Amino acid sequence: MDLKKIEKGVRLILEGIGEDLHREGLRETPRRVAEMCREIFAGVGGQPEVPVGFNDPDIQEDLVAVTNVPFYSVCEHHLLPFFGMVHLFYCPRNHKVAGFSSLIKIVEVFSRRPQIQERFTHQIADALMTALEPQGVLVVVEATQLCVAMRGLQKEGVRTVTQVVRGEVPLDKINVSRYLQSVD
Repeated sequence: MDLKKIEKGVRLILEGIGEDLHREGLRETPRRVAEMCREIFAGVGGQPEVPVGFNDPDIQEDLVAVTNVPFYSVCEHHLLPFFGMVHLFYCPRNHKVAGFSSLIKIVEVFSRRPQIQERFTHQIADALMTALEPQGVLVVVEATQLCVAMRGLQKEGVRTVTQVVRGEVPLDKINVSRYLQSVD
């Protein structure tokens, strides 16, 4: 990541909107924004360490759910944040499961890049299918998009829900609405 280029870009934006780069509150802003970018875009160019899973003979092919995984990302269209919860469901095959923290790490890597919610949801589902080779996966992402709340129509409280199913998942056994929460 080229922090100097980011600093230069932030200076240009601030000048472009008519701000005084020498005023007290803005003097360090380009550097602070560059450091923030290092953190919030840490997933750019990287692939998540996909959990290889482990076998447990006691695990049947019943549903596993990891819900309410918080995330923060940045919309690639306007560079404004979107944030919310990810809900992961999968049905193991051949007694193969993954550690819960491994599943959360997948969410973290994909959320830390300029992104759109639809692609984010697909990336998580595809990574789980590759890693675990389960019967099926369901990923539900619910988010607040600040590009909807702060610009354009300026509608606060709008929540976007995306859902991706891969393979065979007993949807009749999952009450997805039970997991959805307000993300405001």
